[in-house]
This record gives sequence, C-alpha cells and structure tokens, in this order.
Amino acid sequence: MQRKPHVIFLVAVVSVAFVAGVGCNKLRARDKLNKGVNAYKNAQFDEAIEDFKQAKELDPTLTNAQLYLATAYASQYIPGAPSPDNIRNGEQAIQEFKNILDTDPNNLAAIDGIGSILYNMGGTPFDESKFNESKTYHEKHIQIKPTDPEPYYWVGVIDWSLSYHANKEMRDAYNRSSKKPIKESDPLPPAVAKQFADKYGSIIDDGIENLNKAISLRPDYDDAMAYLNLMYRQKADLETTTQARNEDLQKADELVDQVKAIKQKKANITPTS
Repeated sequence: MQRKPHVIFLVAVVSVAFVAGVGCNKLRARDKLNKGVNAYKNAQFDEAIEDFKQAKELDPTLTNAQLYLATAYASQYIPGAPSPDNIRNGEQAIQEFKNILDTDPNNLAAIDGIGSILYNMGGTPFDESKFNESKTYHEKHIQIKPTDPEPYYWVGVIDWSLSYHANKEMRDAYNRSSKKPIKESDPLPPAVAKQFADKYGSIIDDGIENLNKAISLRPDYDDAMAYLNLMYRQKADLETTTQARNEDLQKADELVDQVKAIKQKKANITPTS
C-alpha cells in the first residue's frame, strides 16, 4: 500500500511531539528530584516522598529518584516501633529497593538498602528470619564486589546477633529450671554447650571468618574488631576444655586492646585544612 505524503508528514509531527514530550518529562522529573533532595536534607520527609514519587512517575528510568524514594521511606522507619504506619514505611522501603533490582539486579545501593532495613526490622522484636534474609543481601553484595569490607562486617554482626540471642535464651531457660543459676560470664553447662554448638557453631565460625576478612581489607576497621571480640566470647561457650575457652577469651581481650589503640590513634590525628 502506498503511503500518502501528508500522512507521512503527520506521523513525523506526532513523533517529534512525542519525543519532545518525553524530553520535557525527563526535565520535570529531574526538577522534582532536586526539590525532593532539598526537602530530604531539611528532614521534610513527607514532602520529599511526594517529590520523589512524581519524579519516578515522570521518568521511570530515573534510578536516583527510586533510590531516594526508598531511602526516604527507610529514614522514617523507627526500629521497634509497632505502629502500622511505621511498619508500612519499612515495607515500602524494601519494595522500592526491590523495584530497582528488577531492572538493575546488581545495584549495590539497593542491595545494601534492603539488607539494612531488614536488619533494623529484625532487631526489636527479635526476628531471626529477617536477620537471615538481611544476611543474604550482604552476601549478594560480596558476590558482586568482594573487595568491599562493609558487607563482610555486616554478615559478622548478624552472625553475632543470632548466636548471642540464642546463648541468652539458653542461659535464661537453664536458670529457670536450675537450683544453681549461672552468670553471663560463666561457661555454659556441658549439655547446654553441646546444644548451642550443634545449632550455632557453624554460624559463629562464619561470623569470625567474615569479620577477619573485613579486617584484612581494612586493617584499622575497629568496629569489625569490636564485633570479632564479641564473637570470640561466643566461641568460648562452644569449647569443651578450659584451656580452649581461655584462649578464646584471651583473643577477645587482645582485640579490645587493639580497638582502644586504633580509636586513640584516630582521635590524635589532626585534620588537614
């Protein structure tokens, strides 16, 4: 079929108008993004969220608008607050980050964002499943960029949180049923220690491995050293001999000294002008 010249002209005009409209929307989207960023910096989170939503609608490819929208929701989440609105903020943050991963599965900001909000949501009340889910996202970061120390640190923190919570629950259960209660600094009774080792021994080993990896990538990583110290104290409760327990506690004490030295060194560094 032959195409009439005036039809071709009209198609061309419509095409140009469409491209111009798309370009206009992209400019408006960036304007809304900038307004949202300013509102976010001024802690006007509700206003920022609306700006980011509009920016996302105007330009669905504007990843920064999606990231800021997710981050704004996450900023409003208060760990432990049970209100439906608060829980909804956490869930909306996760969903927005996941939307980014649908088109950009290796977006580290979105991966870290989900890992962070899940960790916060799993703390109070304690939710082991959320901690484990958070851990999978930090491990995903490691798979994509294994030279970053932070995700190893967070895996270690989560492993410690899981083992510490279990240790405390087991001690509390033992003390409720025993005529001779144990203190937090006492070794676990042999039967309880075996139960703890069977379920959490591999988690403690994993935490120690990841924290050591974080420190190898950042030798002055004092936060990682602080948690490694706590991890060795959990490991001490796995040991079956006094000597092995004391060796773990000695390693923990040495790490405390290292952390103090690093913090002191950092405090004495004069910032350059």
